[in-house]
Amino acid sequence: MSDMTLEELWTLFPIFLVEHTDKWAEDFKAIDGLLRVLLADFPLHRISHIGSTAIEGIWAKDIVDVLVEVGEQADLNAMARLMERHGFMIMSADAKRISLNRGYTEKGFADRVYHIHLRNTGDNDELYFRDYLNDHPDAAKAYEALKLDLWKRYPNDRDAYTEAKTAFVREYTDKGRLQYGARY
Repeated sequence: MSDMTLEELWTLFPIFLVEHTDKWAEDFKAIDGLLRVLLADFPLHRISHIGSTAIEGIWAKDIVDVLVEVGEQADLNAMARLMERHGFMIMSADAKRISLNRGYTEKGFADRVYHIHLRNTGDNDELYFRDYLNDHPDAAKAYEALKLDLWKRYPNDRDAYTEAKTAFVREYTDKGRLQYGARY
């Protein structure tokens, strides 16, 4: 897959939303258990189910997003290399954030697909967004409507799909931060 163009990848892995399912919570429990074993030698602070699959009742991509928060002394690169040896693909990396995927195959999506976000403790805006939408069903439904519209407009352009959601996500993350303060 590393030889494929972005357009070829987006064709193989299109944006595709499905109705909310309890399977996502089960998928999270499975990956949570695996990550806790795999990363046992690192200073894990929290592993959280984030993203649209963690928001009750809304349509989402059938991909479970997971936030792994670790202490400042953790070597994120060492964690990522270990995960890579166990079937995860590093998708992006910088000094403070590493994103990995699992469940992308040369034939398309596997039965379980994950996006793992390695971060230092406190780099967790996604928790505020998730909790705010779960506590405010009208906001969750507005997000769902936006996602359904963007899915039709950008079925094969993940960058455009994500960019078009950015203002909404920022607005409701900020509302979550105001409402929940130092919850995390």
